[in-house]
Parts: sequence; C-alpha cells; structure tokens
Amino acid sequence: MSNREIAETGPIYDASALAVGTGLAFASLILLPAIAASVGLGPSLTGALRIYLMKASSRAIGRRGNGSESVTASFSCH
Repeated sequence: MSNREIAETGPIYDASALAVGTGLAFASLILLPAIAASVGLGPSLTGALRIYLMKASSRAIGRRGNGSESVTASFSCH
C-alpha cells in the first residue's frame, strides 16, 4: 500500500461569498442595463455603474478566498 497526498493550492471560496459575488455580477450584466434603459440613463453612466458592480463582485469573492488556505487530501492505493 502506498499513500499519496495531493495538495490543492487554489483559493477556497465560501458559499455566501460566491452567492454575493454572483448576485452582483448578475445585477451588473442583466438588471442594471434593463433598469437603465427604462429610466433613461446614458450609456456612459450605465457603463460606469456596471464596472463598479463588477469590481464589487470581484472584491466580495476575493475577500474570503484569498488563496492562503490549502486543502490536502490523502488517498491510499491498494
């Protein structure tokens, strides 16, 4: 028998952080342009708001999943 350890060094994300980030991304891609068109906002203001929401989405996810955690799994082969 031999044991192999596989370490994942990628970031670990919290489910709540992913939900907030996904919600903000959805708002910037779908909801904001629809609301801006119905209200009559200009394209430059709409674009600026979309950029702001996408950056907020990235920050919401990146705050908890900064890559400092790692997962180590142990597998045994028979």
